[in-house]
Amino acid sequence: MLAFALDMTEAEETRDTLRRHVEAHDETLNHLADAVAIFGPSKRLAFHNTAFQTLFNIDPAWLDERPTHAELLDRLRQRRLLPEVIDYAGWKANELDFYGAAEAAPDDSWSLPDGRTLRVVRQPHPLGGVLLLFSDITDELKLRSRFNAQIQVQKATLDKLNDAVAVFGSDGRIRLHNEAFDTFWGVSGEALDAAGDFDAVAALCQSTMPDPALWLGLKARVADPDPESRVPISGEGRTADGRIASWQTRPLPDGATLVAFSDITARRGLEQALAAKAQALEESTALKREFVGSVSYELRTPLTTIVGYSELLETQADLPERSRQHAGAIRVAASQLAGSIDDVLDMAQIDAGEMELTLGDVRVSDLLEEAAATVRERIEGRGAVLTVTCPTGLKPIRADAQRVGQALEYLLDNAARAVSEGGAVTLTAEAAPSEVRIRVEDTGRGIPYHLQAHVFDRFVKRERGGPGVGLALVKALVELHGGWAEVESEPGKGAAFILHLPLEAAGVAAPPELRLG
Repeated sequence: MLAFALDMTEAEETRDTLRRHVEAHDETLNHLADAVAIFGPSKRLAFHNTAFQTLFNIDPAWLDERPTHAELLDRLRQRRLLPEVIDYAGWKANELDFYGAAEAAPDDSWSLPDGRTLRVVRQPHPLGGVLLLFSDITDELKLRSRFNAQIQVQKATLDKLNDAVAVFGSDGRIRLHNEAFDTFWGVSGEALDAAGDFDAVAALCQSTMPDPALWLGLKARVADPDPESRVPISGEGRTADGRIASWQTRPLPDGATLVAFSDITARRGLEQALAAKAQALEESTALKREFVGSVSYELRTPLTTIVGYSELLETQADLPERSRQHAGAIRVAASQLAGSIDDVLDMAQIDAGEMELTLGDVRVSDLLEEAAATVRERIEGRGAVLTVTCPTGLKPIRADAQRVGQALEYLLDNAARAVSEGGAVTLTAEAAPSEVRIRVEDTGRGIPYHLQAHVFDRFVKRERGGPGVGLALVKALVELHGGWAEVESEPGKGAAFILHLPLEAAGVAAPPELRLG
């Protein structure tokens, strides 16, 4: 009896221990995020965790009645929580055939009508029956789909690039490469994918670009985890077939490294050609400038002689009147030619960057009056009126009085040729916050619209004054002060030239000059 009592006590302790193990097991399964259902050898539900009831939203009381596996499938089908199949009876039979299997079945997936996707794991239970594990992988599939789509977009984008691009992960393995990369190195995409790590890829590419220092430097940027080493670098090299290649690396936020190669052989050839052309153009410009200067200086001596002798002839008392008129015409033409030569020399000096401004404080009113005095007689001789307007209290500007006066005299001379009897020429000045605007306006025939864009170009045929450099010189002199010139005209209604002069000229001053008090 004592032995029997001891056996009974040991059995109870064993059952109690087993019960505690089962409860602990069930409690553990209840804390899982995945849904778990265990069916016993009788194919009835022996256990389900909270996640199972939540996943399928089944009445807990009904589950406590321990339905059979077949009844559970029928209930889920009624609520449209099973995959929609044509032969439900055959599909259900396959689900129930797993009882008695010795090994776990391959993972399966259920696509539910509500859009969710479940991963289903079936495995035999140690105490008999079946253990089912359900995981909601809907978000995982969406994320994977978006990731794959992003990878495809990246590959499609890279394939459209002309540069050879490859992306290496932080582990040194190649992740992406475009078609240009395969073509640049003469290696198939399959060979690159099979190569895997950076060393194997470099071994495939070294036959095209055998510089070992290049590949060591690139490997340091790809494989070194030190943030200070993962900095963008670039360089150039020459391939075995004579091409010039530039390369650069860019660290990516996820720890990967982008490596790009470009064939710049044509670009370097074009740069050399452009450099040679620029040098030839510079030499040609210098030669032209030297030629213009030399010819202009050579012409000045005979012109001075012509002007002097023509003036002498005009003073001869016994010279017939007609001959005196001819001598005067020669003097005027020679003087005009001398003025044109001076304009060409000034332009050549400006183009060479050799003209310096003699800066001083210039009263704008005095500037206008002096310029008007040079052409007043001519304008009034044509029956026109010259009006000068300058506001009182206009402060002096820092400028080269001779050069600004030269520009105004040319504009006034241009206006004098344009006006006719009854016309008018106005010379006005107005102050602005940072500049003074001087306006020369006439009531002549104006400038056609198609010529206005080129009116300041040099050696261009114009309807006002013919070809020359006068207006181009005006523009250059104003720009030398840091200002600019513009034209306003309506054909048939005259033209206006406006000079925008800054209060402080930007040019380099010549030797110091006296300032006005």
